[in-house]
Amino acid sequence: MKKIMGHGVSKVLAGFLFGVTAVGGVATAAGVFSTTVVNACVNKKTHIIYAAVNNSCPASRTAVTLGSAGSVAGSISSIVSQVSPSVVTINVTTSTGRDTGSGSIFRTSATSSYIVTNNHVIESAASGDGTIEVGLDNGETVAATIVGREPNYDIAVLKITKGNQPVIAIGDSTSILIGDQVIAFGSPLGLDHTVTSGIISALNRPVVTSGGARSSESYVDAIQTDAAINPGNSGGPLTDSLGRMIGINSATATLGSTQGQTGSIGLGFAIPMNQALRIMNEIIDTGKATRPVLGVYFDQTVDTGNGATISSLTSGDAAEKAGIPAGSIITSIDGVRINDYVSAIVRIRAHAPGDKVTIVLTLPTGESKTFTVTLGSTLSD
Repeated sequence: MKKIMGHGVSKVLAGFLFGVTAVGGVATAAGVFSTTVVNACVNKKTHIIYAAVNNSCPASRTAVTLGSAGSVAGSISSIVSQVSPSVVTINVTTSTGRDTGSGSIFRTSATSSYIVTNNHVIESAASGDGTIEVGLDNGETVAATIVGREPNYDIAVLKITKGNQPVIAIGDSTSILIGDQVIAFGSPLGLDHTVTSGIISALNRPVVTSGGARSSESYVDAIQTDAAINPGNSGGPLTDSLGRMIGINSATATLGSTQGQTGSIGLGFAIPMNQALRIMNEIIDTGKATRPVLGVYFDQTVDTGNGATISSLTSGDAAEKAGIPAGSIITSIDGVRINDYVSAIVRIRAHAPGDKVTIVLTLPTGESKTFTVTLGSTLSD
């Protein structure tokens, strides 16, 4: 992989800073969780986590269970044994150097297997200038080819001509909650077969990442976790407490450094599995992936923290068809507050082409109005 989940340290930091004031609540622990199964309460408005008192929660809080019942079946060591065979190390060699990342085998047949990773992990080899090798859990190294990639979501699919491989279980990222226990797998700093554990710290966190000079920006509707994610973890799985992949490790925020990279500070980000799975399957089926289109250009010079300003529309696309006028300010999408153009892009890209979304705007006249928009579709770049 490229540096700090890509060369663009400033891009990762910028994405994190946007996320600080955007959608999703930061979770802070109001109790010490030390047992295998912990009952807790999540405030319905602030998303702050509190330890449950006598296994009950007040009406203002939602009861959640962290961990899993059974000290053996749900232990981290048992999950690692279950998941590790499907996790791979990805080594990319080009004329300019060598990069390392991670991936997961998610589909296999008698003759071949498919691996999902981040686009920025393998992008340097996408032009044909380089080779990609995959290190399997059993120590074997095999050549891989790029099936397709979607830079806007920072997702790529590789293929190896080796079948009957162990595949990772796919989870449901729409069912996860702040405070759920998670495990991150990968090869941070080239140290393969590394696992770290933590909790989900926030959901729907708007993050902007970039993989370096060749990369386009990726707008990620991220799962935030405090599980340590470092350079080399990119593309590896983030699993729930049952070993099901609920995210793809993509980025980490750092304190910034002019001399190399800094390590994890407990702010890691993953692409939600439900969004990634659609793209993965489309890439296998067609070699390309689609993304939803609203059909607007945002004024990126305006950042009041109170919405995303539409500077112009693209002719014939979804926004124009719905009657949205240029100069409007998007303040909400599907009930989620929009603070800036980044959170607007992330909310749209969290959907699939053809989805209907409810958008609340402040019109140029100052009036607030709600529109129902059917999103258009475009192929990946």
